[in-house]
Order: sequence, then structure tokens, then C-alpha cells
Amino acid sequence: MKDPTTSLGTGDQPAQLRYSHHDYEILAPGRYVICAVTGERIPLAHLRYWNAELQEAYASCEASLQRMTELKNRKRA
Repeated sequence: MKDPTTSLGTGDQPAQLRYSHHDYEILAPGRYVICAVTGERIPLAHLRYWNAELQEAYASCEASLQRMTELKNRKRA
């Protein structure tokens, strides 16, 4: 995983990332990303959960599981 402290940027800006299955690439510097489920800010140093196919970040394992459950239920409908 990249060292997020090297690309913090200035001010209070969200980072733009490209997620892969094992890592992410910083496209635009920033201090955080937004959780796709909860809407909360995730400091880059604390980013542990994301989905490369959906290009989404998650604040926690629970948020990631919630998103996967939502997607599974949509496919059934």
C-alpha cells in the first residue's frame, strides 16, 4: 500500500484514488476519501477497505459488508 502521508495535499481536500484489488493509486492529492456507504471521511492513513470493481471506499468492514449485501439483494430483485 502506498504511504498516504506523501500525498496529503494542502487544505481540507478529498483525494481522488484509483483502487485495484491490493492497492490504490493516488490520482489527485488529498487528506481523505468519502465512505460510499456512511458518507464519513476516511483519512488516507486509515483507509483499509475498498472495492476495486465499484471504485468505492468504505469506512469499516461493516460498511463494506453492508454494500455487498445491498448489491446481492439488488441482483435477486
